[in-house]
Amino acid sequence: MKIGEFRHRISVRKPVVEVSENGFEVEAYETYKTLWAKVANLHGKEYFEAAAIQKEKTVKFIVRAIKSIDENMKIEFNGKLYNITFIDNIKYENKYMEIKALEVDDDG
Repeated sequence: MKIGEFRHRISVRKPVVEVSENGFEVEAYETYKTLWAKVANLHGKEYFEAAAIQKEKTVKFIVRAIKSIDENMKIEFNGKLYNITFIDNIKYENKYMEIKALEVDDDG
């Protein structure tokens, strides 16, 4: 991969527990890391397979490998949040990771 392909800025957000003004614990997300990423929509066969299970709003993010990212986190990109659904250590080389994430609807 060429470094010039990593031209999008994404924020990986991790879950934290905060106390609301009413004293209840509420799950929130804070920025864990900000990364450069290659971003691509699904296309072709991948898109139609995702559409069959109502996951056509899936986006692929490719970043440098970071072991501490997991599926409990979210990604913020272009003002939208994405739930991480799958993380792939590409070719087990520990150089790059492909993260598939599903866009969060406005209703949660």
